Amino acid sequence: MLNMSIVERIKELDSDLFLLINGWHSPFWDTVMYWLSDKLIWIPLYLLLIYFLIRYYKKQTVIILLFVAILMFLSDQTSVNLFKNIFQRLRPCHEPSLAGLVHIVRDKCGGQYSFVSSHATNHFAIAVFLIPFLGKKLKYFTPLILFWAAIICYSRVYLGVHYPGDVMGGAVLGSALGLALSIICQYTLKIPNSRTQMPNKSQNSNSMR
Repeated sequence: MLNMSIVERIKELDSDLFLLINGWHSPFWDTVMYWLSDKLIWIPLYLLLIYFLIRYYKKQTVIILLFVAILMFLSDQTSVNLFKNIFQRLRPCHEPSLAGLVHIVRDKCGGQYSFVSSHATNHFAIAVFLIPFLGKKLKYFTPLILFWAAIICYSRVYLGVHYPGDVMGGAVLGSALGLALSIICQYTLKIPNSRTQMPNKSQNSNSMR
């Protein structure tokens, strides 16, 4: 009974936060958030990321991109089949108790279920995956790529298609998948980390003889 009351309270807080964020709307931000949430608008960014991967990793980029493809498949399928189809939480724009309260942009509501957000899962997966590869190569890459993923998550709540809990859950899931695949990819490519790059004491002593 206590556990159920806690769950219901969390869901109530999630709905309240959703209505607060979704209620901060205007024609200008409707347009901005709609396009931020669109997949095709980010194609130039993806091409730029591929360029930097080729610049720094040459032929190894083929393997990195193969892992990216595997990651995208896993993150998308996991978010749908292991979360949305199991938890079956209705999107706020489909929730009867919120009828008339949700601001929907351009009548786009999406599928029936919302937890977890596939947008959040996919974008945080690719962001976290790329950090070990480009974070030390490009200044400010890490905070910028995480901000990119976060603003897309915010847009999903703004557009009325996800609760904050949906995008937070997706962010955690995507980050975990991205980190796991990134570690495996680095191991496959035998990319040394900072610890393996540091000479040990015996090497230092030998070099001084």
